[in-house]
Amino acid sequence: MLVISDLSFSVAGRPLLQGASAMIPAGHKVGLVGRNGAGKTTLFRLIRGELVPEAGQISLPPRAAIGGVAQEAPAGPQPLIETVLAADAERAALLAEAERTDEAHRIAEVQTRLADIDAWSAEARASAILRGLGFDMEAQARPCADFSGGWRMRVALAGVLFAQPDLLLLDEPTNYLDLEGALWLEAYLARYPHTVIVISHDRGLLNRAVDHILHLEDRRLVLYAGGYDAFARARAEKRALQAAEAKKQAARRAHLQKFVDRFRAKASKAVQAQSRLKILEKMEPITAPEEAARTVFTFPAPEGLSPPIVSLEGVAVGYGGPPVLRRLSLRIDQDDRIALLGRNGEGKSTLAKLLAGKLAAQSGQITRAAKLRVGYFAQHQVDELELDESPLQHLQRARPGEGQAKLRARMAGFGLMADQAETPVAQLSGGQKARLSLLLATLDAPHLLILDEPTNHLDIESREALVEALTDYAGAVILVSHDMHLLGLVADRLWLVSGGHVAPYDGDLEDYRRHLLSADGAAGNGAAEPPRKPSPRPAAHVAARAQLPDLRAEVRRCEARLDKLAEMRDKLARRLADPELYAPGKAGEAAVWQRKYAEVLEGMDRAEALWLAAQERLESAARG
Repeated sequence: MLVISDLSFSVAGRPLLQGASAMIPAGHKVGLVGRNGAGKTTLFRLIRGELVPEAGQISLPPRAAIGGVAQEAPAGPQPLIETVLAADAERAALLAEAERTDEAHRIAEVQTRLADIDAWSAEARASAILRGLGFDMEAQARPCADFSGGWRMRVALAGVLFAQPDLLLLDEPTNYLDLEGALWLEAYLARYPHTVIVISHDRGLLNRAVDHILHLEDRRLVLYAGGYDAFARARAEKRALQAAEAKKQAARRAHLQKFVDRFRAKASKAVQAQSRLKILEKMEPITAPEEAARTVFTFPAPEGLSPPIVSLEGVAVGYGGPPVLRRLSLRIDQDDRIALLGRNGEGKSTLAKLLAGKLAAQSGQITRAAKLRVGYFAQHQVDELELDESPLQHLQRARPGEGQAKLRARMAGFGLMADQAETPVAQLSGGQKARLSLLLATLDAPHLLILDEPTNHLDIESREALVEALTDYAGAVILVSHDMHLLGLVADRLWLVSGGHVAPYDGDLEDYRRHLLSADGAAGNGAAEPPRKPSPRPAAHVAARAQLPDLRAEVRRCEARLDKLAEMRDKLARRLADPELYAPGKAGEAAVWQRKYAEVLEGMDRAEALWLAAQERLESAARG
């Protein structure tokens, strides 16, 4: 059991924890959540003993092992499998001792302990973990130095999972995983035999892999039962109750104070006034909860283009050698919301680069609309920002003709406020850097927006804001993401990238998730064969999905009609409010304007009914 008692800690004079307490029983799976900068990572460092608390204490069972992913990824010449096996220090030490000892009694003890920790199945277990994180058998035999930093972080994660510490601390583990790796990790953590605390902004993981949420807010810790959705509901209820209690107390305070002010000078009422004054002094203040700052993304709206905006016929693409993807025949319309599925290495990012114009086709034909603008966001672009320049300087370089006021308004539309506008990028948080990169990617109001892992480093509130912005966006969206929550709310078409081909996926995200977590999916995590086709969908479902582009277009036409009628109504209302219209001799003119106003109101009623009907048809088709 982990016990945190009255913990206090400050950084640079700013208190992050103050009298914080929590008790986490052994075997619990806990998601640690809180605003960026609240002190979640600091709490991990305190638990590991890297920092000393100013007050309070942290208690763990004697000899309890604490594990987490090291900040330095392994980069030596050892094969991946050997690197992971070495992470179990006890097994490595026992095997080394078994090689050198010749004392019969000690040999027996060592062999017994090796059997107790299941040392002889260790290689199979390590290989299964690596396979789950995206390394096939061939990759497992290669040295760590062959892999990039992100892949080496996966090896570090594999090592700590293999070591199975009594308390596993994970800080944003899905940031360097793809969708397949993230789903595998969810399932692995759910059945992990010891205690887990994970810092994550991934709602899917926090709903499926943990059974409690530990919330760090206002320097205190509160433990909630259930996953993230249950926590969000409980917290909303708690905040509503707190706000109601604060309002009730404020009214009572005002009533008592009014009595005191009115009667404290009257001898006959002095005793009662003093009594109420004492009640006021003893009353513990109830503070209404502060509303979280609204998180926003404000994407500029592109003008409409005739469909399709991009079409591919027999296209092959690669990096100079054999094509990674071939025989691509695809079409993208401006109202498409497409998620790219497929195991790592199958070519999702290659397709994204091809559509963004970052890679040229090796063969075949790509037809793009004449005025097509494409926005492209990938995680590496965040790392390529100029660290010594501010967000304002990045925008000034991209928009040299725009004034500072407009540039600052653009930044505010992406949550980069005045205090971040002139801060060097090196001093910004990961989420703020991602916001800046998204701003730069959408600066030209692209008709096609391609996002490759856009949610890394974004907190939950920012991810929800991104969902809203993408749902309302008037351009096409192509998504590559490990965030199932984002994909489920934004995408209405799924493309499977597998075996060098790209084709529509007939199932939904839950079908795909079930496949990846099935025994066949786990066994083939590094393989290239596509998942088995899900059970056939009813013809009505297929027909309904095919109507989605037309239905979305109909909804937009209805919305445009409503906007136009609302504009006419406001214009007529201003005319009718003009006193001159009612001057003597203008009765006939006033009647004409009033009749026009009534006609517009009737038209708005009809247009609203048409919009509601279109919206219902769209939602019905989307549900299938």
